[in-house]
Formats: sequence, C-alpha cells, structure tokens
Amino acid sequence: MKVLLLQDVKGQGKKDEIINVSDGYARNFLFPKNLACVVDAKILNDVKNKEAAKKRREELEKQAAKDTAAKFESIVVKLYAKSGSDGKFFGSVTSKEIAEALAAQFGIEIDKRKIVLPDAIKAFGTYSVDVKLYPEIVGKLNVLIASKE
Repeated sequence: MKVLLLQDVKGQGKKDEIINVSDGYARNFLFPKNLACVVDAKILNDVKNKEAAKKRREELEKQAAKDTAAKFESIVVKLYAKSGSDGKFFGSVTSKEIAEALAAQFGIEIDKRKIVLPDAIKAFGTYSVDVKLYPEIVGKLNVLIASKE
C-alpha cells in the first residue's frame, strides 16, 4: 500500500515522502496515530506541485546568489580603523564589521556567518574575502582597510 507520511517515522521515512508499506502496518500503526494517509490522485498531484514549487524557489535563490556575486566583483567595501602614531593597527576587523559596512555603504544585507575570513584582518590594505552565498556559489568581496585620521 502506498502512503504519504504526515510526520517523520523512524525506520520508514521523512515527512511528505511517499512510501510502500504493508496493509497491516498502515491500518494498525500509521493510520491510528495519524502518521500517514493513503495516496490517491489528489495527494499525488499536491506532492508533485510542492516539489515543482520547491525546485522553482531553489532556482530563484540560486540566480539571486549569482547576481549578488556579480555585484561583489565591482564594489569595494571601505572600512576605517584607528592607528597609533607609528602607523600600527589597533584591534582587528571581523566579519561582523564587514557585513555592517556592506549594508551601510551598498545596502546589501549579508549574514556575518557567510563571510569567510581565515583570520581576523589585523593590517591596513586591500583584501579579497570569500562570501558563501549559496552552496557551490562563492562571491569575492574586496575590502579596503584604511587609517582613520
């Protein structure tokens, strides 16, 4: 018997999966506990529509990530940091500061956890920073650290 799982069932499958189970297991365990329902044409059509909508949403998110990565090629985020009399850098620049500066200067909201810094930036100069926008899509963001006079 084909059933649609309404909840995760250990050893059988995840929610919204269509699986084959024995008639007795379905009637005596899955149906009384509202863990599954019988698959008919309407439910099969609904599942196909949900899958198509999910695929379309993923394609839109992937395209948006590609567009954002293309924007990163042409922009430079400028950050200013304090320096001592000998030109040494105080503290460090973190991914949180880069994300805030990107939002303030260009209006692009990126989660700080998506910005990949091998180490905190502790010197003046220009850096190329990776930003994970989507699985398999990584943008290169240019960051300029200058002295605050």
